[in-house]
Amino acid sequence: MAAWHTVGNGSARLPEMTLLGLHHVTALAGDPRRNLDFYKRVAGIRLVKRTVNFDDPAGYHFYFSVGTGVPGTLLTFFPWVNGRRGVRGSGQVVNVVARVPKPPPGSIADPDGIGIELVESADAPGLQSVTLCEADAGPTVGFLRDALGLRIVAVEGNRTQLEMADGGRIEVLHSPGTPRGKMAVGMVHHVALRVADEEAQLEWRERLIRAGLRVSPVKDRLYFHSIYFREPGGALLEIATDGPGFSIDEAADRLGQRLCLPPWLEPVRESIERRLPLLSRETPGESVEEGKV
Repeated sequence: MAAWHTVGNGSARLPEMTLLGLHHVTALAGDPRRNLDFYKRVAGIRLVKRTVNFDDPAGYHFYFSVGTGVPGTLLTFFPWVNGRRGVRGSGQVVNVVARVPKPPPGSIADPDGIGIELVESADAPGLQSVTLCEADAGPTVGFLRDALGLRIVAVEGNRTQLEMADGGRIEVLHSPGTPRGKMAVGMVHHVALRVADEEAQLEWRERLIRAGLRVSPVKDRLYFHSIYFREPGGALLEIATDGPGFSIDEAADRLGQRLCLPPWLEPVRESIERRLPLLSRETPGESVEEGKV
């Protein structure tokens, strides 16, 4: 295999605004009990928030952190009970690499087939890279470089690596003829990129709209604010703010130990809890109850 070689940024049209790095990666899982058990007990990753999908409160949203729960360390999942299996292909994120201080011994495999690698690193734990598979990589590479301001740092054969301010990378895999992927269980749903605050996020939204993209309104995700859009190959991207963070409704040393709902869903908590799948008792010593936790 040829070695990676460093290249220039390849563009004189980089935006003045800067994306800070990867914020989180969200994937579609299957059974929520299995998802919790695997990432907490097998992978040894901390659950920092147990909530629901704000767009569909009938399902959970789990946030795990390979670090301290700050943006850039987050793997999140929408468990989809009895959901159909997805088909990996073009227009999708096909691999995620996260740095952890001490990964589990031997190789591990996500029970739903999600492409997540845990690699040992002496550096700060966090998301290291994501890989986009594209039938035609050119438009995606150009978009990441010219519209989002990522810097091309390496090219090897059919792979191009682009870098953000904190060193986080998006790799684009050029795979001509690959059929389009089908989103369902086992697939990465979206990748979120970091900005410091709402002001920067609104500037990005206006910039992307001026560039001709369809961009969602700002969504209040309670722990951060989000906007969504698709890159030319079809993968869903998000720009998310760094704050306010996960400690706004749980103490930092108690993160992930209860079902947290945003204020606008609290009035219907009882109804939501009735519809959610039961979760088995967690590790002894945690302050949770049998059943829904």
